[in-house]
Amino acid sequence: MNELINFIKRYNYAILFVILEVVAFLLISKNSQYQSSRMIGAGNAVAGRFYRTTHSIGSYFGLRKENQHLAAENAKLREQLKNSYLSYTDSVFSVNDTTYRQRYSYIEAEVIKNSWNGQKNYIMLNKGSLQGVEPDMAVISPQGIVGIVVNTTRNFSTVMPVLHPDSRNSVKTKRDNLSGTLQWEGGNYRNATVTDIPTTHKIYIGDTIITSGFANDFPEGVLVGYVISKTSKPGSGFYNIKVRLSTEFNNLKNVYVVNNRFREEQDSLKAVTNY
Repeated sequence: MNELINFIKRYNYAILFVILEVVAFLLISKNSQYQSSRMIGAGNAVAGRFYRTTHSIGSYFGLRKENQHLAAENAKLREQLKNSYLSYTDSVFSVNDTTYRQRYSYIEAEVIKNSWNGQKNYIMLNKGSLQGVEPDMAVISPQGIVGIVVNTTRNFSTVMPVLHPDSRNSVKTKRDNLSGTLQWEGGNYRNATVTDIPTTHKIYIGDTIITSGFANDFPEGVLVGYVISKTSKPGSGFYNIKVRLSTEFNNLKNVYVVNNRFREEQDSLKAVTNY
């Protein structure tokens, strides 16, 4: 109580000034319609800015949850794409009965750690073996190719992206299905190189590069990038093609882990065939 009395004694003039200001404003607003409307308008403007700010903050935090819902929905939609199924035709019946078996399913995941400007880059995802993620599964984004899962724990996994010197992926030109190998030679994270396409074929600036589907990881037709230049060493017989990657690795957030349901069967057959 003594402290309160001492506080009032010390700041009595300031407290009196505040009280008089409040009384003055009340009198003005009561006796002047114009001043009253101005004060109400000013109060509404302040309140409006406050609610707009709080709404923006709430919307920002709600956006994360909404993105997760959209990513899960997109994973389900990808499973319905034609290239996620294998077609079978049974000719035993007099009328051909064509059915489809799902080849690829998708696990939506979020990037929680990412490097793109180093020599050996890696990506960490918030999904692991408990969620069905296994080594050698392909990873894609809404923009295109990302990389291959190399390690998993129960709840996390690491991905070797295209931006790694040990990464090799089978790709082709969309225009005429010329097959080649995608690799990254370091440096610019936006560019990669396609090799093994013979110079006897025509390659044009702007050609679209997609995954070939020949390996047991990526579905056919996943966007890789666009041709920005081409060279060839004399006598080599093959192009060295620079590709602008479609995926923005420096802004990677939501991805999809691709589960090839026939991969184990394909790998077993490959091992028996010895090729």
